[in-house]
Amino acid sequence: MKEVLYIEIPTPDTAAVKLWLQDAFELTMGEKSITPEGIKIWAFSTTPQVGRISEPAIRKPISTEIVVPDELSIFVWAVQRTTYLKAFRWGNPLFREQDILRYLIKSIREQFSNHYPAPPKIDLTQQSIFAALECQYPLTVKYFQTMPNGEYDLKRVFWWEQRWRENVQNPQQPKQVVFRKQETENKTPERQKNYDLIYLGGALGVIHAAVMARLGYRVLLIERLPFGRMNREWNISRSEFQNLIDLGLFTVAEFESTIAREYVDGFHKFFDANNPPQAKAPVLHTPTVLNVGLDAEKLLRLCGIKLREHGGEIWDETEFIKADVGTTQVTVHCQHLPTQTAKEVSGRLLIDAMGTASPIAWQLNGGRTFDSVCPTVGAVISSGFEPGVWDQRYGDVLNSHGDISRGRQLIWELFPAEGEELTVYLFHYHQVNPANPGSLLEMYEDFFAILPEYRRCNMEKLVWKKPTFGYIPGHFSVGSRDRTVAFDRLIAIGDSASLQSPLVFTGFGSLVRNLPRLTHLLDTALKHDLLRARHLNQIRAFQSNVAVSWLFSKGMMVPTGKFIAPERVNAMLNTFFGILANESPAIAEAFIKDRVSWLQFNRMALTAAWKNPALLLWIWQMAGAKDLLRWLGSYLDFTIEAFISALFASWFPRWIRQIQPWVEFRFPALWLWLLARSYSMTDGMGKPQTIGRKAGGFSLERDRPLTPPSPTLSPVPESTMDCKSP
Repeated sequence: MKEVLYIEIPTPDTAAVKLWLQDAFELTMGEKSITPEGIKIWAFSTTPQVGRISEPAIRKPISTEIVVPDELSIFVWAVQRTTYLKAFRWGNPLFREQDILRYLIKSIREQFSNHYPAPPKIDLTQQSIFAALECQYPLTVKYFQTMPNGEYDLKRVFWWEQRWRENVQNPQQPKQVVFRKQETENKTPERQKNYDLIYLGGALGVIHAAVMARLGYRVLLIERLPFGRMNREWNISRSEFQNLIDLGLFTVAEFESTIAREYVDGFHKFFDANNPPQAKAPVLHTPTVLNVGLDAEKLLRLCGIKLREHGGEIWDETEFIKADVGTTQVTVHCQHLPTQTAKEVSGRLLIDAMGTASPIAWQLNGGRTFDSVCPTVGAVISSGFEPGVWDQRYGDVLNSHGDISRGRQLIWELFPAEGEELTVYLFHYHQVNPANPGSLLEMYEDFFAILPEYRRCNMEKLVWKKPTFGYIPGHFSVGSRDRTVAFDRLIAIGDSASLQSPLVFTGFGSLVRNLPRLTHLLDTALKHDLLRARHLNQIRAFQSNVAVSWLFSKGMMVPTGKFIAPERVNAMLNTFFGILANESPAIAEAFIKDRVSWLQFNRMALTAAWKNPALLLWIWQMAGAKDLLRWLGSYLDFTIEAFISALFASWFPRWIRQIQPWVEFRFPALWLWLLARSYSMTDGMGKPQTIGRKAGGFSLERDRPLTPPSPTLSPVPESTMDCKSP
């Protein structure tokens, strides 16, 4: 018996596939008979018998032949809300066997093609969100109805998907929300307070806002939702969170109070039952990666308290409408949703932290916004799992329990929280495509259907606390300048700037890792009123080692409209993670935390190619020539930056610190450029500088003036503000 065919058929209706095979599928060669789970294709051939029957010597030997039935056994089964088909050969190859298999595949693809359903058009003034979606998403409606704020949260899911689809399907015509205005049109009324910083978005935004308020800036945070509500949970490691402690935002005791659970270990394992031997891998253990589960809403509330303690303000349930950018200030127009009241406020700098759906990010980058996205759904489950299903001391960082499903490689994450709570996510890496933007509602239907396959449970016994969902974007950078993150008096941070890891896509962790760098650069720009686009575009958390890793995530995306071997993505993942499992824990941690060095990256890439030579062909097939050429540009940039870092990183940051008193106030734009280059050699290569009083680091407290400069002060002359890099 030999396996000769394995394909995925992108439909959850396995019974329809079986019925079609048995009744409608017609062979042009060979014979077909029905089996319980599919069909049998057979033909008769004659094969000489291995041994001959003994006859008396006086007789002429008679050649005896046995008729051997050679056949293909074809069957289907269902998992992950999709259908899989395998064919096994018994006996010898059938006559024109490959032609039969090609005809079978062609017929199946014609009958069961890729389908990318969109949510229905609904009018919530005429019906509830539950009634509107029940027909198309029955399981989603069923379980959201059991959640405490299920109707409100399902509306948010629908809103996110509609906003995302609109932006993806109209990439050349993003809605203009940022306008230039003459200063006479942009005057702030006498009675209105003027802010230094106005943040849009209260999740990642409030963390940065609280840090800047602590430095003495007048800060306003505008949040569309009731402040403190989160549609995701956050995990991080102690070493990463230390940045927030070093910045003075949290004490150690306050950090400890936000921890819901700390794990002994985290697991990475991908389904490999159908993989070739070289693409199987053991479990990868990462005890210090995402091993601290935070109470995200408590963390947000604490940041909000600290923001207000330092004079900051929060306008929640207020939606951003547009921004008018003048010479000395930016005016933000918004609407208070409960009262439908228009509001207007002005400040020196606007910070976009609205995330993936940000209309500002879409406008700044025009037709090229994001190259990839992770549609992510899940829930916090209060209780209901049977004892022994999961040990609360461990986290499941990355896991797959099956192969490609309807054009996606589904990946799970599981993080225990306080008490019996478990936070479970389901996501996939996805190419941004107008024909297939990626659906949260389809993912939720999958989530509720296949959760028992991933972790055994009785869905009727689970107690749901809240849903967790969102679109997490990715940008494949060739260099540090190929994405616009700033406009005059406007800058994007977090997911709005595509700031996240290309592997685990943790925007929160990426922001926290880069927060000292972003804060120091932004503080410097504000001190010297360097708020033009050419200055603000230097304030970014670009990392050459992260940029070169995007090919890894590219290999996990099934191109829209194409069919590839179902086990392909799992095979690629297991190749890389098998190598990581054989490395030291420090190397695996560095890779996942975006701190892998040039030498480590190259050594692992060469090991992967040696271990599994087919990997190069697989990447070519999935990425294509255009993206491979783009990646070569990223790799060249990474190599050059690694060379520069090797030459300068050990002394350049300390040297510019020594010349700071002479350079900063004479040539502030030059100082900002030097500072940005210093960070690109260190943090930009995954080797973060220390801060505060640590050797060679920068102290935010020490480097800034006692009070921030007034916006009414005369700006620094243009001749000293602008400095082109040598």
